[in-house]
Formats: sequence, C-alpha cells, structure tokens
Amino acid sequence: MTRATGTDAHPSAPHIADSHDLIRVVGARENNLKDVSVEIPKRRLTVFTGVSGSGKSSLVFDTIAAESQRLINETYSAFVQGFMPTTARPEVDVLDGLTTVISVDQQRMGSDPRSTVGTATDANAMLRILFSRLGDPHIGPPSAYSFNTASVRASGAITVQRGAKTKAEKATFERTGGMCPRCEGRGSVTDFDLTQLYDDSKSLNEGALTIPGYTVDGWYGRIFSGCGFFDPDKPIRKFTERELHDLLHKEPTKIKVEGINLTYEGLIPKIQKSFLAKDKEAMQPHIRAFVERAVTFTTCPECDGTRLSEGARSSKIKGVSIADACAMEIRDLAEWVRGLDEPSVAPLLTALQQTLDSFVEIGLGYLSLERPAGTLSGGEAQRVKMIRHLGSSLTDVTYVFDEPTTGLHPHDIQRMNELLLRLRDKGNTVLVVEHKPEVIAIADHVVDLGPGAGTAGGTVCFEGTVEGLRASDTVTGRHLDDRAGLKKTVRKPTGALEIRGASANNLQGVDVDIPLGVLVAVTGVAGSGKSSLLHGSVPADAGVVSVDQAPIRGSRRSNPATYTGLLDPIRKAFAKANGVKPALFSANSEGACPACNGAGVVYTDLAMMAGVATTCEDCEGRRFEASVLEYRLGGRDISEVLAMPVTEAEEFFAAGEARTPAAHRILTRLADVGLGYLTLGQPLTTLSGGERQRLKLATHMGDKGGIYVLDEPTTGLHLADVEQLLGLLDRLVDAGKSVIVIEHHQAVMAHADWIIDLGPGAGHDGGRVVFEGTPTDLVAARSTLTGRHLAEYVGA
Repeated sequence: MTRATGTDAHPSAPHIADSHDLIRVVGARENNLKDVSVEIPKRRLTVFTGVSGSGKSSLVFDTIAAESQRLINETYSAFVQGFMPTTARPEVDVLDGLTTVISVDQQRMGSDPRSTVGTATDANAMLRILFSRLGDPHIGPPSAYSFNTASVRASGAITVQRGAKTKAEKATFERTGGMCPRCEGRGSVTDFDLTQLYDDSKSLNEGALTIPGYTVDGWYGRIFSGCGFFDPDKPIRKFTERELHDLLHKEPTKIKVEGINLTYEGLIPKIQKSFLAKDKEAMQPHIRAFVERAVTFTTCPECDGTRLSEGARSSKIKGVSIADACAMEIRDLAEWVRGLDEPSVAPLLTALQQTLDSFVEIGLGYLSLERPAGTLSGGEAQRVKMIRHLGSSLTDVTYVFDEPTTGLHPHDIQRMNELLLRLRDKGNTVLVVEHKPEVIAIADHVVDLGPGAGTAGGTVCFEGTVEGLRASDTVTGRHLDDRAGLKKTVRKPTGALEIRGASANNLQGVDVDIPLGVLVAVTGVAGSGKSSLLHGSVPADAGVVSVDQAPIRGSRRSNPATYTGLLDPIRKAFAKANGVKPALFSANSEGACPACNGAGVVYTDLAMMAGVATTCEDCEGRRFEASVLEYRLGGRDISEVLAMPVTEAEEFFAAGEARTPAAHRILTRLADVGLGYLTLGQPLTTLSGGERQRLKLATHMGDKGGIYVLDEPTTGLHLADVEQLLGLLDRLVDAGKSVIVIEHHQAVMAHADWIIDLGPGAGHDGGRVVFEGTPTDLVAARSTLTGRHLAEYVGA
C-alpha cells in the first residue's frame, strides 16, 4: 500500500520509447531539393504547400515514402525481393523516426478494359464467392462468375509412376469460367472498316495497303508480297474467298521470304496485336488517327457489354444476377446486400457490406462495380485506393496523400477533411501534399516549400502552424486568403453549341446550349455528369480540342521538347545551319552516344538490389556523340540548348542566327501555361501531375479548333498560379476561341462569363442541368450547392 502511494507521489520519467515523436529529415537532395532539413511531428496532420514544381512530391514521395518502402522491402528474403520493384536509397543524409508508409497517390489505375472498380477493390471477388454459394441455379465455383476466367476443357493421357512401374492413365480436366467467349471479357468487340485497310482496286505491288508502315518496299509490304498465298500483282477485288481470308485472317504460319524464316499472319490479327494492344494515348498521332478511322468498338452483342457468359448471367440471388449487381450504383448495391439474411455466409456479407459502405462514405456511391478503372478521374482513382485503408485497424502508420481533394466539389472537401482527421485521430501520421486553403486550414503543422519552381525552389520557406503561415511573407502565406471577386461585366456570346437529348452514363436526356466565344464553367458535385456532358455528348464535328486528365505516357527518353514537337524545328535549324542531316541531332537516332545509346546514363542491374545508374563517361551525360556537339547554332550545341529553361530558350530562338519561328511559337505556349522554369530536356517521368496537364494544354493550344474543353486545369496549381491560368484562359477567349472548363475551383467559377451547373447530386441523383446563367445570378439565387459555396467564397 505504502509502495503504491510512493509511486504516485514521485511519477516516473517518461519512457524512452515515447520520446520518438518526430520524423527527422536532414540534407534531402532528391530532384530539385537543396539540402532540405525538416522535423515532422508524428501522429499529427502535416500539410506540404508551395507552388507547383517547388519540391513537395520530391520530399514526401521520393524521399520519406520511398525510403520507408525500401527499408520494408529489405526485410524480405532475397528470393522475394527479386520479384519486387527495386529502388535506390534517396539522396538524403539522415532519415530518422520513419514508420511504415502507405502511399495513396494520383496515379491512374490501369487502363486495361478488364480492370474495373470491382476488381480493383476486391468487391468483385467477394460478390463472386457470394453467388457461388447462394446463386440459383448453381453453376460452379467463384471462377464461374469471373469475366477474366475462360472455360477450359481438356482430356488426355498422363503418365503416373508407382514404385518401379509407370502407367498411362486417362484424365480429364475442366474449369468453368465466367468469361463471355465472344468478347473475351472485354465487353466490346472491334469491327474493322476494310476500306481503310486497303484500296481494293490496286494490287499489293501497286501499294494497295493503306496501313501506316505497310509500304510496298517496307518489310511488311515485302512479307505480304512474297508469302505465296496470293498473287501480289492481282487487284484485291479479284481475290477468291480463300485468298481474301489468307490476306485478312490467316492463322500464324511459318514461311520463308527472301531466304528468311518468319511467321506470317493475316492483317487483322496483326493490327490487333501491334496497334490495339497499346493504350490509345501512347500512340503516335498518325497511328491514332488510323485506328480512329479504321476500327469501331461496339458493345458485344452476345453478353450485352456485361463481359459474362450466359451461365453466369442466368444464376441469380433474389432475382438479381451478378451482372445486375455490378451494374447497380454502389449505394443501391449496399442496400441490396443489407437485405440478404443468410447466416451461412454471414462473415462474407459483413466484409462486403463494409467495403460498399466505405465507397458511399468517401463520396463514390454513384460509381458502379462494372465501371472500367481507366475511366476514373485522378481524384476518383485516389479515393478508390483509400477504401481499403478506411476500416483498417493499423495504427502508427504514415499515410501519404497527393492532393486528395482533386476532382472534389467544395461540398465534398469537408467530407475528405473529416476522413483525414479520422485517420490522424486513430494514432497515425498523415502527410498531405495540397494547394486547397480548406485543407491547409485543418493542418496541425505546415511545411511550405519554394520560393519558386524547379531550380528556383527546393528550399523550406516556412515551417509551423497555419496562423504562422498566414503571417509569414511566403508566396503561400500571401495568397492563402485570396478570394476572386465576381466580374462586373461578362462577355457576350457569339453563338451556341447545341447539345440535345444527351444520355451518356447518368445524363437524363439533357438539352443545353453552351454559349460560344466566352469562358464557360461547367460545375457540379463529383459524379453529377460534367465529363459525360462534355466528353461524351458534344457532337464529333464541333471542332473541339479536348484536354482531359488522361496521363501523359512517356519513358525516361521523353521530355518536353519531344512531347510538344519542339525538337523537330530545332533539329531542322541545326541541320540547315551546319549542312548535315537532322537525325544527327536526336539522342534517340543517329546522333546518340554509342556508349549509353543516348540515355546519358549507364544502368547496372544488381538483381534484387537497387540498380545503379552512373553518368556515361563518354558523353558525360550529354547523350550525344562528341562529333555532333561540334555543330553549333547561335553559339550553342544541341546539348546546351536542351539544358536551357523554357524562358531562356524562348529568347534564344526569337532573334539572331538562331531565330526559329516554329520553335518560338511552341516555347511561348509553354511559358504561357506557367512552365517557363522547365528545361527542354527534363525527362517527363520527373514532372508532377499538374505540370503534365499544363504541358498537354500547351501542346493542344496549337491545334486547329475553335472550342477548347479543359478538364479541371487548376489540378496541381498553387493559389498564386491560378491567377496566371485565368489570364491564359482570358487570352484564349480574347483571341476568338471558346473555352469550356470543367471546374470545382471557386476562383474559376467567379471569373467565368457563364455557368452551367449539373446535379443536384451524383449518379442517378444527378445528370440534370440545375442552373444556367452568370456567376452573379448563381450567387444571388443560391438555389444549388455550387451557388451556396460560391456565395460563401466571394463573401456575398
């Protein structure tokens, strides 16, 4: 008794284990970081702010999250590590106090048509088990309900060894899959317009094939002419049925052409393998144009787009098949599952119920499980990834989010904030890269990077509380309380783009006239039908240039100069000035350094250890052969030009010996969208999401088209950059273009000439136009969610 009293009177010192309450970063130098040192409190919500390109992602994702992942991977055996992605240790002196990191980034989900919301979140796996147990008629195990599993049947002899004897036994194998045999689980079938593949009035030797790359003297042309299955001098329209089949559909067959053994196959399977297996966005423009001309994608007539076999569609629970369940909006499916009372599958129903409720809670109840994962926006994809973490019992984990409010209406941001706080209150460290003031406001700790972007950034400008940030003289602090006012006068439209009876996805027969010659903002909560209206319902012949949020595909060899087409006029200018071939000035062609093949670095693969990239000793990282660097334009060699930032290159190509109007035009557009700090040769893989979208916008600004449709151009933009974007949109409109913006940012809404508000809710609760008019009228009426939030924003 006395001992206990004594303990109370003299409380013991805190346990040493409780003293590790900081994540310490000392001397971080990843990408553009300049020896950054910060201390991040654990079990708190820390928001990282700063202009786009200031180094936020380099610090949070490429340093803290990357090192945590690397250390966890090292705990596995060398055998297991061989199957994992290997990463090098980040450029940092000290990283202390790390915990397990769960990254929830904005990387789009795979665009394979077989990947759906249901398969990406395991909801489909649970539904398949449910139907295999309760479905009537019973058709087989869970695989019988999977559109990724084909039905297989095989029989034959197998050799069995028993003791010293071997005996042949007959065996049969059967697996029931749910894949629709016609479309192979893709939901759509491809149809080829044969007139776009060849000119049937010509023979093969006269150049009948009109497919890109299939010229008469090219390799493919020689294979088709020399295969021997048909006469290459006979016009295609005179081919027999057999010859036409061999030209179009022949199965792979071994043949010999010009003394070389190779495999011949028909045109259609060849096109399917070489063109259609690729993502459309990754194709070269001329190949994409050919695919759009020659191939039509139609809903599979056999499964009606459900991807499932007849057997899987016939098995039902309470009159609902698995195809019906996947087509329901998730909130309706959650109600249906709640109505199933089957003690035999109770644990499964509970788990499925929790997953579906998480969708609704996170604001994605309007999606359906059959929705292809590749069609989700960056914000939706990020929230789908969050679902598996919401109900997790793990604590003391570091959650890292990349702009979790992307694609969210102001009404939904409050809900996202509650989720972030809930994760923190369970005892987790939450790190958020964010630009929205509503999220910055709930932070326990703020780290502001900058002051500029690219080489002008990479230092910590402020560390502390939100109040401290407001009082600080940093770019973020100055702009934190910025509020755009409503415009006094709005522009008058010059015409209208008519949309009639739009019914794509959840649109409910929408009729709307979109004014032309002005800045139009299309608003509404996530899932209200904005993208369906503009990407799915605008007439194809309207001359629309669409800049959506699809990611830019590109390897380490791709850079802003190659992506925008800027390198072509630069190469031609160098070639003309020096009297040599343009191909010499490409690091992917004849001018490449032979030692590193134009990559600038030499990679050494170390199996399960992180590979080592060393700067090429021959070209010293310049990527070009020494002889090429002797050719100059305006006193600079090609590697020096590619090392220039956009703003410097813009001046360089504007006048004097290096004057190149075609290059200068592209550089001006890059500077206009706020990418003046990027170097021309910076690999695309190092750009942030916001930078990539603005790069795409700069590329499309040169397209011939009078109507621009932009999908959330403020994504990844700092508060200070939004002003610059509004200036760019104004310049486009003043130049006679029509600009239509899908947007949630109130500054863009306030700046618009006309607003079309969709809603009132998401999914089947949306899909209607709830307001059309000027921003002033929307604020005055306050009749919609958007109106109320905009009124609050402008202080009306």
